[in-house]
Amino acid sequence: MTKDGRLILVGQVGGGFGVKGEVRVTAFTADPLALTAYGPLLRADGSVGLTLTSARPDKNGVVGRAKEIATKEEADALRGLKLHVPRDRFPEPEEDEFYLADLIGLQARDGDDAVIGTVKAVQNFGADDMLEIAPAAGGPTWYLPFTRDAVPDIRLGDGWLRALRPVEVGEREPD
Repeated sequence: MTKDGRLILVGQVGGGFGVKGEVRVTAFTADPLALTAYGPLLRADGSVGLTLTSARPDKNGVVGRAKEIATKEEADALRGLKLHVPRDRFPEPEEDEFYLADLIGLQARDGDDAVIGTVKAVQNFGADDMLEIAPAAGGPTWYLPFTRDAVPDIRLGDGWLRALRPVEVGEREPD
């Protein structure tokens, strides 16, 4: 596990490939073959999930061999397993860049600099990334689109970001 315990989701086991114990892994990285460079790929609890020993590109990721898999049945049994890498195995981002995982835990502040919550998670339901905000006053979490308009200022070093809720639009008067 890492110093701060953060894991970044990098792939998911798709199941066996062929009859010789190869495994198909869907990659969530820009370069699918990078999955072989991260070392052991971890389960969400931090235990080792897969250690790819060889891989070749496939349409959605890679097909390869893993130290933990000898048969097609073993590969199929891992179908759906989400694979993570500790945050500290990634290179530091360039200036004015960051990993979405770095946003988790930041204070969310409104336009008047009042703390309105904390970023609990970054979700993507198919369209765009959404910040899940846990309100400072308690209660259910709420979602904020991760756009420049809604999040105009991110201060990773200071531990906060500006979270501007969209203005509620009422019903239009009939013409």
